[in-house]
Amino acid sequence: MRSRLRARGVLAVAALALVLAAVALLVAHRGLATDAPLAAGDGKGHYAQPRKVAERSAERMKEAVREGGQRPLGAPQAAAATEDGAAAEADPSPAVGPLFYTAQDEPVHGCTASVVHSAAGDLVVTAAHCVYMDGFRTDLAFVPGYDRGAAPYGVWVPRSIDVAPEWTEDRDPDYDVAFLRMEPAEGAGSLERATGAARIRFDPPARGPARVVGYPNDGERPVACRGTTQAEGATQLRFDCEGLLNGTSGSPFLADDGATLVGVLGGKDEGGDEETSYSPYFGDAVARLYRRATDG
Repeated sequence: MRSRLRARGVLAVAALALVLAAVALLVAHRGLATDAPLAAGDGKGHYAQPRKVAERSAERMKEAVREGGQRPLGAPQAAAATEDGAAAEADPSPAVGPLFYTAQDEPVHGCTASVVHSAAGDLVVTAAHCVYMDGFRTDLAFVPGYDRGAAPYGVWVPRSIDVAPEWTEDRDPDYDVAFLRMEPAEGAGSLERATGAARIRFDPPARGPARVVGYPNDGERPVACRGTTQAEGATQLRFDCEGLLNGTSGSPFLADDGATLVGVLGGKDEGGDEETSYSPYFGDAVARLYRRATDG
C-alpha cells in the first residue's frame, strides 16, 4: 500500500529513515492486516476463489454497508477537482469503488478498484499489491459507487483473481496490476450492466490528460484529481497530484472524460508519495494478463 510521507530537509530525511527501518512492514501493508487470510493460487498468478470463501466476506460486509437505493446509470460521474494538480472530494462514480478487507475487526477499505469492460461484464481492475502479498487475499469485497456507508450497486466478491507471475515472484513494480472477476454477494446479475465500465486502452500515449478517482482509507466519499500523465521511464506512467492519500492504490487513470482506462495507481514505490503517483504502463504484459483473466 502506498505510503504518503514528505521529508522536509536533510534532518527530516535522516529521521524518516530511522522510522521506516522500524516500521517498514507496517508501511508496506498500510490498511491491510499482516495476518490476513491468504491462498496460494495456481503458481502462475491465478486464484479461483471457492464460493464458500466469498460468502464469508459477503456476510461480514453486512456490518459495513447498507444496500439499496440504486442510482440510475445516468448518475453524475466523479466531479473534477477544483484545480489541476490537487485532489478534492468528488461525487461517487458508479464504476469506481473501494476494496474492503473483511478479516479486520470490522470491514475496512484499503484500496480502490474500478469496473472495466469485458465480454462477461464481471471484471474489475486494481493494483496487484492490493490483492496479493505472500498469497492471494481471501477477504475481499468491492462496493462500486460507495457513498458514506451506502452500496447503491450492491456488494461484489471475487470469483477469481489474476496477477502476473512477475509480481508473485519478485513484486516487480512493472506488473503491479490485478484483474478480478466478480459475482454479487447475493443474488445474480452483471456488474457491468449495473455500473457501466471503462474500456481499457492498451499502448496508450504516455502523455495525455487524465483524471484519477479513488477512496482514501479514512474517507467515506471519493476524491478526484485532473492532471496529465507522462512517461516515467519506458515502463511506468507518472501523474503529479497532491492529496491522493493511502487507500487510493488501485485507482483508475481515466482519459476521454472517464470512458477509457489507461492505468491504475500502483507500480513504482507501490503508487508513489503524497505529491506524485505512478501506474505501470499498459503495454503487452497488461494486455496478456487481461486476456488471461477474461478467458479463464
